[in-house]
Amino acid sequence: MHLSDTAEQAELRARVRAWLDEHRDEAPVLAGEGALSDPDEILAARRAWQRRLAEAGLAGATWPSEYGGRGLGPVENVIIGQEMRRAGVPGILDVIGVGMLGPTIIAHGSEEQKGRFLGPMLHGDEIWCQLFSEPAAGSDLAAVQTRARRGDGGSWTLNGQKVWTTNAQFAAYGLLLARTDPEVPKHKGMTMFIVPMDAPGVTVRGLRQISGEAEFNEVFFDDVVIPADSAVGGVDNGWSVGLTTLMFERLTIGLGGGESLGYRGERFARALADDRSARADSAVRHELGELAAELEAVRWTGYRSISALQGGQIPGPEFGLAKVTTVNCAVRAVDLIVDVLGPDALADDGEWAYVTSFLPGLKSAGGTEEILRNTIGERVLGLPPEPRLDKGVPFSELRAGERHGTAA
Repeated sequence: MHLSDTAEQAELRARVRAWLDEHRDEAPVLAGEGALSDPDEILAARRAWQRRLAEAGLAGATWPSEYGGRGLGPVENVIIGQEMRRAGVPGILDVIGVGMLGPTIIAHGSEEQKGRFLGPMLHGDEIWCQLFSEPAAGSDLAAVQTRARRGDGGSWTLNGQKVWTTNAQFAAYGLLLARTDPEVPKHKGMTMFIVPMDAPGVTVRGLRQISGEAEFNEVFFDDVVIPADSAVGGVDNGWSVGLTTLMFERLTIGLGGGESLGYRGERFARALADDRSARADSAVRHELGELAAELEAVRWTGYRSISALQGGQIPGPEFGLAKVTTVNCAVRAVDLIVDVLGPDALADDGEWAYVTSFLPGLKSAGGTEEILRNTIGERVLGLPPEPRLDKGVPFSELRAGERHGTAA
């Protein structure tokens, strides 16, 4: 691992810090005194802030310069994130677009697609959403059933449903995985499409969470017609294109770990520091110490991963461990806080009521823990894979249960 900034990285850090200190007042206030509360005002302010960050080269910094980025490496991108957290300013609004979908279009899109979509995405003019998961195809993404059928003139007609779609309620475009050939095994015969979210036949419905918010959506496609040039990476090559998106998703979640998600040992320690009985209870201190050690391990694993990336290595499935560990530690920590502080910890105006209601959903984001553990066991530890009934069988011949690798 390389833990110290090089001379060039130290210079970058100083420039980023100076810019943020100068422009901190332009950032939207999202928490505490003076925080924005109207959703439309928050959205507009965060769009404007992303535009300012992009103009300063602090959004999409790892993108190639010809597409508006700075061509920086992963370490430099982490430095920018560290300085933004130090300054107490929010990051970009469209993390999914800039962090996952933009790199996918850069890797697989046509020059026309790159020229049309990347600039507005980077500057927050057009927000994007990721249309992958379905009610019967979540962690097993290859089980998607949304269909795309080619029509006259090469156009495509979409029919199906997606779910757990973040930002769909105000997204301009989505990157959608659909099945284009059901007569081949399920990991084949899929295509990635760019879909305008205002196209006739697209319906977005918010999914109300236990917190009362609707951060996610279900999206329906009823005879949605999109042009022939909407495919990204070639027809029936959707699985390969989707793996690129998932790789960048692992990077976004795994490299930041608990630090980027806001779950750090000192945050939980501060919540308990004023309680005299908690400070005196050795069991509480022991539990808090274990959690802090786990989260610290995630942070250092992220550093090791960044060093590997900087050396040209490709991120593997072990990145999923960061997400599993971070979320489980956060759940344990909040349970500990509530046990010690009692019902007062869950006051409506406090931070822990929201975190308590938010964390259960986060356990499924980016792949369920069970799927991630299976993947790590098979691909990292070399354990025998689970029996599957769907290998080599055309998707159209699979029964409902078999489409997900299990007996019906």
